[in-house]
Amino acid sequence: MKQLAKEFLNEEGGQDLIEYALVSAVIAFGCIAAIGGLTNPIVNGIHGITNNLTNNV
Repeated sequence: MKQLAKEFLNEEGGQDLIEYALVSAVIAFGCIAAIGGLTNPIVNGIHGITNNLTNNV
């Protein structure tokens, strides 16, 4: 039983998976933050196009 516990603690295969998950989470957080920052300019652009179309029809 002790040998099994030692092998489990020394096994490093699962660490790669955790590292990839953390990197993916950081990338996803950055994407969400970037999209949040672009929301207002996109909405303002759409409103400007809508206003131009409404005024010129």
